[in-house]
Amino acid sequence: MLKNALLLQYKKFNMVSKMDIDKLALARSISDLCDPLSDEQRKFLLENTHIQKFKKNERIYSEGEAPTKLMCLLEGKIKIFKDGVGGRNQIMRVIKPVEYFGYRASFADEDYKTSASAFESSKVCFIPMTTIKSLVNENNKLALYFIRQLSVDLGVSDERTVSLTQKHIRGRLAEALLFLKDNYGVEEDGFTLSIYLSREDLASLSNMTTSNAIRTLSNFAIEKMIAIDGRKIKIIQEDMLRKVSDIG
Repeated sequence: MLKNALLLQYKKFNMVSKMDIDKLALARSISDLCDPLSDEQRKFLLENTHIQKFKKNERIYSEGEAPTKLMCLLEGKIKIFKDGVGGRNQIMRVIKPVEYFGYRASFADEDYKTSASAFESSKVCFIPMTTIKSLVNENNKLALYFIRQLSVDLGVSDERTVSLTQKHIRGRLAEALLFLKDNYGVEEDGFTLSIYLSREDLASLSNMTTSNAIRTLSNFAIEKMIAIDGRKIKIIQEDMLRKVSDIG
């Protein structure tokens, strides 16, 4: 429906350049933003986007900066984290395609309280918050979309807070592994996680020291719940891992 509407719109204005084809592809990627908009609003949105590529570990934004853009991850993997004591970071969220991030602080009229960097080579779409806020003021459906997104994020944050403060080490690490599987999936073998985290990042995601993460991973492997090959982790007994996560 969106694709046909866009094609008709661009044919109407006789726009067939490569740039227009790129914009059509982008519109399909961010269709949940485009769907509530009129043709004119959609054109305005697409005209105010730009795409940037980031290398592995490259910083996208930093804590304390003023938020000026809504971001959508098109390709790759991104971590949202908070700088901790002694240089130890706490991973707050992991972003997957196609998810939006970096806009909450702007709606709250505050600076970023977290930082973001690429887990791997990534492609991000940037949309000025001035553009987003202008469209929100005009379009109630878009406003409701962001209310829904922020509400979902708040619920996930609440669950994560409970997990990190009440579960023991085994429960936290089991939950982190399942979270990665549910969000990034597995490779063609049906078992190996498609995201390869360093032990430091996995420990940060699970709110534990690196040594505890290494020791607990080894115990999971001994118990035949997982298999480890460098940074590759294969989930062998998902039911057992979920039981560990549920017990906490």
